[in-house]
Amino acid sequence: MIDLKDLRTNPDKYRRGATDKLVTVDIDALLQFDAELRQAMTRRQELAAEKNRIGKQIGGVAGRLKKAGDPERPQFQAQIKQRQERPNQIKQEEAQLSDRITCVRAQRDALWLAVPQPADLDVPVGTSAADNIELRRWNPPGFDTARRFEENRGFVPRGHIELMKILGMVDLERGVKMAGTRSYVLKGDGMRLHQAILRYAFDFMTSENGFTALSVPTLVRDQLLIGTGFFPHGRDQVYEIANRPGSAATDGGFCLTGTAEVGLMGFHEGEILDCDQLPLTYTSMSTCYRREAGAAGKDTAGLFRIHQFDKVEQVVICRADEKESRHWHQRMIGYVETLMQRLQLPYRLLQCCTADLGPKSADMIDIEAWMPGRGPADDNGRPTGAYGETHSASRLYDYQCRRLNLRYRDPGTERPVFCHALNNTVAASPRILIPIVEIHQNEDASISIPEILRPYLQGQERIS
Repeated sequence: MIDLKDLRTNPDKYRRGATDKLVTVDIDALLQFDAELRQAMTRRQELAAEKNRIGKQIGGVAGRLKKAGDPERPQFQAQIKQRQERPNQIKQEEAQLSDRITCVRAQRDALWLAVPQPADLDVPVGTSAADNIELRRWNPPGFDTARRFEENRGFVPRGHIELMKILGMVDLERGVKMAGTRSYVLKGDGMRLHQAILRYAFDFMTSENGFTALSVPTLVRDQLLIGTGFFPHGRDQVYEIANRPGSAATDGGFCLTGTAEVGLMGFHEGEILDCDQLPLTYTSMSTCYRREAGAAGKDTAGLFRIHQFDKVEQVVICRADEKESRHWHQRMIGYVETLMQRLQLPYRLLQCCTADLGPKSADMIDIEAWMPGRGPADDNGRPTGAYGETHSASRLYDYQCRRLNLRYRDPGTERPVFCHALNNTVAASPRILIPIVEIHQNEDASISIPEILRPYLQGQERIS
């Protein structure tokens, strides 16, 4: 949620911000509803003040009436009767105003929630993900993504589906039979490798980098999806639960979350923190659910774009300071780069353009792993390799915290200030299994397990 005071002062900033993000929202209508709401609320306050004044006046006349002699009493009684008529008129006008305020507030808030956060000025303006800019890339020793896999390793690679089927690591057909398209079952070493990467990522964030581990619900009130900025934009990607057992009609809706970010941010919803509590650094491992609406025909084969997966997420809540937010953004990206390098996976960093940021983020950096089984086909119909997104690091400033009413007390003024928030994937599996399996495959279709994961697999070095 954006700062409404700032929007009143700088409406063009938000018009431009929405245009750059390809988001349609009527800023003029929002300002009109906002002005009407403030006018109605001011009028209601004026009526309340008038009613109080009349009450005091009636009290004063009633006091004089008690002391008055018989000749004066009719005069004071008439004054009281006259003054009593006005509160009845005020009461009717207040009722009309209250109805109007409720209606206009709902219209204003619906538009307010739809206003995206403007991108930072150093974010490139673009019209699609094609306008994202590569910042840098990293390759493990002896591997160059500028060359084809067979030039690096000396043999033609297999894609992750073929490899994992040969090794009995996945059953896609039975997954689809049980749960429909974009479903799967990891088997044997597939499930063990999946658990190994998640456990390593979780330990990496907690034991090595000092993040606090939280378990978070994956079934949450829809208000929490609004608070974290996934509603109203993105509602089509969320599974909504119509009949949560034991819920009352007043509970509102419930949804399955697509990331632990929702629960990690909602943990302090409505709180005022002490400044010395910040920064809060949280991580969680959770099952995530996404409908993948609008992805028909896109990455339909294999484990890249699926409805259910597991993810280790990192969230930072810090002071309202742009320099500190930018520092944490780079630091959180650094954690992921360390993890990818330890897994010996080639990757690149992409600066997302305005059109690819989404409504919440002021800036976002994607981390993409190189996957031999992706990309355009050669003359023999074999993929030539391409990068695929595995992580997204977002800087949100106070956008989520305003919606969640999450603040801290400024030590200088003692006034509550909205916190800043950031998030980034640590590891999402089974998507991360794709580059692990494809990059570390051997000519005999076996897979060399990255050394960093072997302790989580009882020292196993190879899947064969």
